[in-house]
Amino acid sequence: MSELHVSKEFPALLERLRAIAPVLEQHAEHSEQIGRLDDESVRALLGTGAMRIGIPHQLGGYEFSPLQAIETIAEISYADASAGWSFMAVQLATGTTPAYLGWDCAQELYPSVADGEHAIIAGQGTKPGKAEPVEGGYLVSGDWQFASGISMATHVHTAAHCAETGQTLVCTLPMERATLHDNWDVMGLRATGSIDYAIREAFVPAARTYEVATTDARLGGGLYRLGLANMAGICHVGWALGVGRRMLDEMRALAGKKTGAPRATVDTGHFHAEYAKAEAKYRAARAFAAQLWASCERTLDAGERLSTEQETLTRLMLNHVTWSIHEVGQTVYKWAGTTALRRGVLQRFFRDLHAGTQHMTSGPVVLQNCGKVLGGLTEGHWAFFDLVEEE
Repeated sequence: MSELHVSKEFPALLERLRAIAPVLEQHAEHSEQIGRLDDESVRALLGTGAMRIGIPHQLGGYEFSPLQAIETIAEISYADASAGWSFMAVQLATGTTPAYLGWDCAQELYPSVADGEHAIIAGQGTKPGKAEPVEGGYLVSGDWQFASGISMATHVHTAAHCAETGQTLVCTLPMERATLHDNWDVMGLRATGSIDYAIREAFVPAARTYEVATTDARLGGGLYRLGLANMAGICHVGWALGVGRRMLDEMRALAGKKTGAPRATVDTGHFHAEYAKAEAKYRAARAFAAQLWASCERTLDAGERLSTEQETLTRLMLNHVTWSIHEVGQTVYKWAGTTALRRGVLQRFFRDLHAGTQHMTSGPVVLQNCGKVLGGLTEGHWAFFDLVEEE
């Protein structure tokens, strides 16, 4: 019996997303000005049903495979990098919450997924607040940052550490229990609304919590055995590939306009060679992602969990994709000349790309741990984004 659900909805959803790409593009500047996706962009995205890609199939979700999810997120990110970032963050929390909490949560928060009647969840899960055990649950308090896409959410998902049990929990609670801070003033990803928020002694029932590093799902198939860290990695790979492809295509279109003009740099062998190298770098990164996730999908479909080597490679591949696309962006910026300085698509994507490279998933600590494992210098296992080494 197949353990990994591969949705037949994938081609139709891609078509719907391509149909709304002009809406996302036309509203990208306005979204930047207001610091979040504007209402037209949100309506367009939700109207495609794309928020269902990570929701378990049993609930009426699409439960896309990793490769399907990567392509979906890349499609949205190609149209607008901030829309892609907001979407990937929100769909991740929205899809994994019922998978790890189970039927009781689903009946209350996901009454009719096929009709669009379900919670939309955003928040932050990497730097935990505090969870104090009380009868029936926990009192959660803390301050969190980078709540991408939270302006479109109905509920908040947030990490909190319980000192008494040593567990770090993901807690789900109504949005009104959080105090949102309008403080998103940044260089890139300006339209993601990745604001800070605070929670003070909010009661969260135990049934609305799960351990942050869990790979044990109560709903759904093999996809959810990946756990949050790997599923977040899928999101970031898709985002980077969508952004990189758009920047290369924009440079190609710009070269077509400039060629033949006096002293056009795009007519030099230097540009030709560097564009070719950037294209190769992009395609190599995409191939690495496709090959690795195809292998991981076979493992999940066989009812197994990823090995430590596979988990290490997913993290290494994400780092490689992210920084390869960063180099692609640098090449495009260099040869776009003054066009990249002015307000417009290239400037916005360049800024968004550089903001996206700062996420912890592609940071130096994760990369160093990948090297220790693959170099045979340590043994252990991955728990969330941490490598737990054996003594």
